[in-house]
Amino acid sequence: MPVPPRPPQRPHDLVHHGHRRVDPYYWLGETDPDVLEHLEAENAYLHEVLAPLAPLAGTLYDEIRARVDETDYTVPVRHGDWWYFERTREGLDYAITCRLAARGDDPTPPVVDPTSPAPDEQVVLDENDDARGHDFFSVGVFEVSPDDRWVAVGVDVEGDERHTLTFRPLAGQTPLTDEIHDVYYGFAWANDARHVWYTRVDDSMRPWQVWRHAISTPPEHDVLVYQEDDAQFTVSVARSRDGDVIMMHVSSSTTSEWWFVPANDATAAPRVLERRRHGIDYGVEHYRDPSGHEWWLTVTNENATDFRLLARRIHETTWRELIGERPGNRLDSVDAFEGFLALSERHDASAALRVIPLPDGDLAFDEDLLARSYLVDGDAAPSTVTLSTNLEYATDYLRISLTSLVTPRQSADVRVSTGEVLVRHQLRVHGYDRDRYVTGRLWIRASDGELIPVSLVTRADQATLNERGELVPTRDAPLLLYGYGSYEIAIDPSFSSPRLSLLERGVTYAIAHVRGGGEKGRAWYEMGRLSQKPTTFSDFVRVGRALVEQGWTTPARLAARGASAGGLLMGAAMNLDPDLWRAVIAEVPFVDALTTMLDSSLPLTIGEWEEWGDPASSATTYRTMRSYSPYDNVRATNDDGSSRRYPRLLATGGLHDSRVGYWEPAKWVLALRDANPDNVALLKTDMGAGHGGPSGRYDSWRDEAQIIAFLLDALAPPVARSAS
Repeated sequence: MPVPPRPPQRPHDLVHHGHRRVDPYYWLGETDPDVLEHLEAENAYLHEVLAPLAPLAGTLYDEIRARVDETDYTVPVRHGDWWYFERTREGLDYAITCRLAARGDDPTPPVVDPTSPAPDEQVVLDENDDARGHDFFSVGVFEVSPDDRWVAVGVDVEGDERHTLTFRPLAGQTPLTDEIHDVYYGFAWANDARHVWYTRVDDSMRPWQVWRHAISTPPEHDVLVYQEDDAQFTVSVARSRDGDVIMMHVSSSTTSEWWFVPANDATAAPRVLERRRHGIDYGVEHYRDPSGHEWWLTVTNENATDFRLLARRIHETTWRELIGERPGNRLDSVDAFEGFLALSERHDASAALRVIPLPDGDLAFDEDLLARSYLVDGDAAPSTVTLSTNLEYATDYLRISLTSLVTPRQSADVRVSTGEVLVRHQLRVHGYDRDRYVTGRLWIRASDGELIPVSLVTRADQATLNERGELVPTRDAPLLLYGYGSYEIAIDPSFSSPRLSLLERGVTYAIAHVRGGGEKGRAWYEMGRLSQKPTTFSDFVRVGRALVEQGWTTPARLAARGASAGGLLMGAAMNLDPDLWRAVIAEVPFVDALTTMLDSSLPLTIGEWEEWGDPASSATTYRTMRSYSPYDNVRATNDDGSSRRYPRLLATGGLHDSRVGYWEPAKWVLALRDANPDNVALLKTDMGAGHGGPSGRYDSWRDEAQIIAFLLDALAPPVARSAS
């Protein structure tokens, strides 16, 4: 084996609540000329170690690319007098956004030729032109004006999520010189198509300000509309679908506040809808019925753990209940259209979509809206059914997305009045035979009795249904277990074309929907945050052990993968049971959690206190985080004095990552090498990207091919070279 980098240890004392920690690699998070040199040395070491796998990675890359229609399109979406869609072209990394003029009120999307533009097709934005000359490129703002004459575009060429905003003509106007820097996500046009709102971040990358800009005026004349001084809260801005109001959402992890400005009165001062109350989380939608009456709709957890739907006239103050809480069915959000409501919810631990037709447009509080509603089903169990892009308010069609672990993503329209689902486009995957695979849902009992959902897909010759209709293995196989479990984010089952390279070689893929995520509602989240955060990690380990006990795999053939907070999960699981895993992939992992959460100057730290706690002010929180922070719990020996052996590790980081500092995986890998000098612990730092990794699709496929090659080599060397 090549010799890994061995940078110097420079012990740094960290003392809190009377407890002393010594961090030998603290300097990697400081401004030091040796840092870049070390990261480059790590990349060179990784390249040398993985060099024997380069032919396999090349084969995998070719497989990934061959399955995809590189020249393709998305289904057009109606916005005003135009249909908007995206093209991708073979050899180009980025999308090309185009539009076609709409003809009349026909709701059927125009047919797009993937290889040849229509004569009247207009290019709105070719991202490949903007990306030329940059190692990284991402569009964070893209909004067409209400009159369809301008498009606002915010681009990031560093990976630090700070965008440069420009306004581009779509109707032959003279180009504008307006250029606004350091713009974050979130944007809205006023109805006059002259004023816009955007957000900015503070020094810790917290979106805290909403600004208003008038087209064709210098940015230094922009007006600060709202500033949030509480460091635990962030702000965002968007325009309502009906075009009546501009909404500003002020939120922490558990508390919400909404402000609004009439879209027809751009210079009006924002007004608050409902003042924040700690622990009250609510989402807002504006609804204008056919009679012209305006309503506020809100999905709130006030007196409802899994949320309920309320409504009130816009000038009233009393909310009335439309749909009460249904324990176990988490109501995520409401989207209002002129003749119906669309509810995004959690149903049987899966993402589901409920449609409620409103034939007369009236919100009747004495009517059972659930009785007139219907669920849109997927074609497998478990499935993921979600809203797609819907820009029109007055429509009888709802654009949705359907997928599962065996269903390539479908873009479909629901005819609301009948419930008919019209599939407009399905991702074509060359060489894919759905009958070769089976998917299902397992339920693993945790030590406290809670049932942990697990979504699984495997080759059909490796599993079968028993007499109770449950999926059971017919033989053990290599298995990759994915997990996240934070921020009430649900990792719903979806199709992945690159994943087929694992499945074809006999590797089973599973998602552990552990506590801390949102799969089973707000209570599932609450059971995996703050002082109960260790439950997330024990859930994941319990799932891994159960998969071994049930015969799905063995520790010698079990790998784990997670990213960001899921990377923290990977590190904690390695410490809890290092012998359970053969290999681990940890992407941009939050593994130096305690030190990060003690430093309020770092991006996002203060805003994360509601998720992890504040270890600086609470000795109890400090002890809890110290008990699981992966970097602080790397050990060379087990409790019985035997040598500890960690699994093979591939960790990644991004030099410009504003969410998880590159130094976190860098320090962690060194600590693991110190504990296990003979084990493989690899670090790959993307020197030109941030939290999301490389931006171009071809570079992303190469990265994924390398990760799959690493996994195959670790899990199943005899079958790693070719698909069976």
